[in-house]
Amino acid sequence: MAINPKKHEMPTQAPKERAHNFNEVALGYSAEIAKAEAERCLNCKNRPCVAGCPVNINIPDFIACVKTGDFEGAYKIITATSSLPAVCGRVCPQETQCEQKCTLGIKFEPVGIGRLERFVADYHNEHASVAVEKPTPNGHKVAVVGSGPSGLTCAGDLAKKGYKVSVFEALHTAGGVLVYGIPEFRLPKSIVKKEVDGLKALGVDIETNVVIGKTLTVDELFSMGFEAVFIGSGAGLPNFMNIKGESLKGVYSANEFLTRSNLMKAYSENSSTPIMKGGKVAVCGGGNVAMDAARTALRLGAEKVYIVYRRSMDELPARREEVFHAQEEGIDFKILCNPVEILGYKNPENPRDPKNGFVIGMKCIKMELGLPDAKGRRRPVPIEGSEFIIDVDTVVMAIGTSPNPLIKNTTEGLTVNAHGGIIVNEDGLTSREKVYAGGDAVTGAATVISAMGAGKIAAKAIDEYLQNGNNI
Repeated sequence: MAINPKKHEMPTQAPKERAHNFNEVALGYSAEIAKAEAERCLNCKNRPCVAGCPVNINIPDFIACVKTGDFEGAYKIITATSSLPAVCGRVCPQETQCEQKCTLGIKFEPVGIGRLERFVADYHNEHASVAVEKPTPNGHKVAVVGSGPSGLTCAGDLAKKGYKVSVFEALHTAGGVLVYGIPEFRLPKSIVKKEVDGLKALGVDIETNVVIGKTLTVDELFSMGFEAVFIGSGAGLPNFMNIKGESLKGVYSANEFLTRSNLMKAYSENSSTPIMKGGKVAVCGGGNVAMDAARTALRLGAEKVYIVYRRSMDELPARREEVFHAQEEGIDFKILCNPVEILGYKNPENPRDPKNGFVIGMKCIKMELGLPDAKGRRRPVPIEGSEFIIDVDTVVMAIGTSPNPLIKNTTEGLTVNAHGGIIVNEDGLTSREKVYAGGDAVTGAATVISAMGAGKIAAKAIDEYLQNGNNI
């Protein structure tokens, strides 16, 4: 049978419709489409796709189950190594990981591995009725700081081995960046809740509104009987450009902007959370977070939304799919330009003018690409005399985040790098005995799946440490 050279298209909401609602954009494969896509898999002997997956999902075997319609069998294979399949199937950059390694991709489009993973997880969540069996307790207690992807993965892997795991989350809802950072239209919060509930069914305790470093310290966790601690507190400290006008009213960090919308439901008519709902918006940055912020602003009612990025479209770090969706929805990409000042309204004749201090525009300068920088990317260079002003009344800074220093500052013996990331060895062990870390708290802002991979590595190391009588 001839192989279809292209992936089966993912059904989506029409751009004009989805640009004005927070419903999920991608609608998912049907069973028929999933089986047809699975037929494209070559079932290679050397299985390069598995090596491209940070959590080493047995991809060919789960796809083989999809081919025959054994969707529950596929789910069991996926969840043997992944704790969050419905999440990963939606937000992981498969195109630079498992799908990039796909043999079929040498000649044709690779197999839609992420789309199949999402289908399998969604099918299970819709049809499963069998209760999760709790593993036999092994008598050990482990604390996990943060309920983002690294923390949930570490907790899930340890709980499956019989550990009593308690997860401590600073916010009022579990999920970390999955609930505060990624918009509903990309990752419905009901999906995250379902995954979290699955971990609770395994016996994982999740305590919200606990800020480690304030409510409790790492030392106090040990005094409570925990034998090891995993720090997966993420990178929630926003970066700014340090340009004039960043303190004006109407300037947000992407973290604040997305948290207000995603976690605090500012888009709801009944919400009391203040946020922009109209006007013209500029989002500074070119990553996935910038795409999320821009597309959120559009759905909140902005009349015009700009992405302002200092390099070209070819250098945009965001997923191609997210960029394509943003373009379809009408986001205006101002590439090869960089903000130099945010302009504010000021009425010198009336200091009490309510408009004083609000954003009225952003001055930018045009850029050109020069010689490569240390990472091999061509460095953007300002073009003298090319300044221009964009008429906006809201600015969102989406230029990255750093780990919050709170845990580092309250935990004796914890070593961090120049960017505030916790330094760990290959097993996720920090400079302090029995304290492990992973995900964005170590690397700075990265992908969900890489954070999950770090959680798995640390869980394995913690298990080996505690099962060997704390002597390794």
